[in-house]
Amino acid sequence: MDPVISEFQQNSEKTILYLKDDLKSIRTGRASPSLVENLIVETYGGQAKLKLYELASISTEGPTTLVIAPFDPSIITDVEKAILKSPLGISPQTQGNRIFLRLPSMSADQRVKMNKLVNQKIEEKKVAVRGFRDETRRKIKLSFEKKEITEDNKYRLEKEVDNLTQKQMEELDRVKNNKEREINEI
Repeated sequence: MDPVISEFQQNSEKTILYLKDDLKSIRTGRASPSLVENLIVETYGGQAKLKLYELASISTEGPTTLVIAPFDPSIITDVEKAILKSPLGISPQTQGNRIFLRLPSMSADQRVKMNKLVNQKIEEKKVAVRGFRDETRRKIKLSFEKKEITEDNKYRLEKEVDNLTQKQMEELDRVKNNKEREINEI
């Protein structure tokens, strides 16, 4: 595979992986540990800022409840504060050394808002992939102008970039449809 094409493919695949990871934090109709695992918890008297998954095990209990069990019971109040500060709008309930998060059902307005957020993030990534495509096409054109590749090679590479771009756009649409289906699930 041509190095220019390879670079384009790597950049666009990284973008899609980042998007998938980013979309995990968007609330759906079902409880998922990924909703809270990246919350930043300021702990040990403000000396450490760590992600929640580094400080606790996170599991689900039924379709609407998350259970957080900190490895160090002394940080339970720090975890509670981080949850209260988060945009989730959920009040933690502590029982012993575990924190329970009961997710209320999403209203129709919340579902619409989450779908808009997903669409916005998908569109940002589509723009990024198109940018990678345009940059790659510029590199191909420059190589042709410098007589590094033949005209036939130029057209073959451009066609390959366009086909890869199309596949990436289809993947982004698939990711979007899956996430919207999760959000609208009751």
